Amino acid sequence: MIALVISMGTLFAWALVAGRLARWSITAPVAMTAAGVVLTVGPHPLVQIGLTTSDAERAVEIILAVLLFTDATHVPPGVVHAQRRLLVRLLLLALPLTFAAGVLTGGLLFPAGHWWLVALFAAVTVPVDLAPAAELIGDTRLPSWLRGVLTVESGLNDGLLAPVFLLCLAGTEAHGESLAPDASSLGDAVAALLWAVVAGAVVGKPGGVLLRRAWLAGWTRPTAVRLGILALPLMAYALAIVLDGNGFVAAFVAGLLFTPESRALPAPALHLLEDTGTLLSLALWFVFGKVVTQAFAGDFDPRVVAYAALSLTVVRIVPVLICLVGSGLDRADRLLLAWLGPRGLASIVFGLLAFISLAPADPHAADLIGQVMTMTVLMSLVLHGLTYGPLAERYARARRRATGADAN
Repeated sequence: MIALVISMGTLFAWALVAGRLARWSITAPVAMTAAGVVLTVGPHPLVQIGLTTSDAERAVEIILAVLLFTDATHVPPGVVHAQRRLLVRLLLLALPLTFAAGVLTGGLLFPAGHWWLVALFAAVTVPVDLAPAAELIGDTRLPSWLRGVLTVESGLNDGLLAPVFLLCLAGTEAHGESLAPDASSLGDAVAALLWAVVAGAVVGKPGGVLLRRAWLAGWTRPTAVRLGILALPLMAYALAIVLDGNGFVAAFVAGLLFTPESRALPAPALHLLEDTGTLLSLALWFVFGKVVTQAFAGDFDPRVVAYAALSLTVVRIVPVLICLVGSGLDRADRLLLAWLGPRGLASIVFGLLAFISLAPADPHAADLIGQVMTMTVLMSLVLHGLTYGPLAERYARARRRATGADAN
């Protein structure tokens, strides 16, 4: 329980001075990560966290299930409709190209490794998460359409990449150092995805319809609605596990199908789900601090630094800029969208799940995945966390100058 006391104490301390710390880009994820590093470092750490147990794997999956369901409910319908062409470019064109670029980069830097492993590197590091630059969501220096597009992209790309991650993990587990495909293992992974879709559909749409009708008929109360919504991702996850499917993919599908029905519910109905997701995500950032200490405790491969740097820059920027050609956006908008691709919780969760799954049979691959994920997220916290503010100010000044020129 000492871990819970200290982690929540850290969160409370941050909450007291969050406004002042924001001046130095010290967000809640940064504070929780720092606490995790300090309290888990050394041969006799104050806090012990076991990462390779089945209970840890299940806990991480449940947290991801809640976060993916929450992400799906955060997709603003107005933005999706108004920016549908731009979102198609980012999610259906740039995302696969970014994944391919990540695989190619891994193959060039780790030529001795097998392709399933470098594909797993890409699946872990490609998902965009706004946590390292979370303030941009409410930053009025950026236009609302741009903030909305980034919100939708970060909310959906981890769910879209989840099946890819599962296939890459299954391939890595099955092959070891061989390139020969194992149809049985990959077939099981595909079956798990199909059952996940079934579980998500069975829970998400009917659950949303029933909650909406019960609310409109006056049969329930706001507190009960909030609890009912929180139950849906957990129900989808559990049903998928019973069906031998993947729980967090089921939760994401359930969230997508639930969201249209949720718009008839009162706005505060989602607050409990959102607050729970936020608290669970901060717990994961604390655990990430432990991953940082573990990643640097053994032999560290220097190629990991190059991979992380390229993943955050070339691998993200070039595909996005290519897919935005002919979009009608000016150069400043294209560059900002390409740069604002921070990595956060999705990479942490995917990396943890891969580490836990690979550690018993292939410790070297597990350590390498942990190092790749850790270095990518740490570099993103620095690069995106520290550069976001100056870039937003520069962007706003450029827009004001352009507006003034147009007016004259």
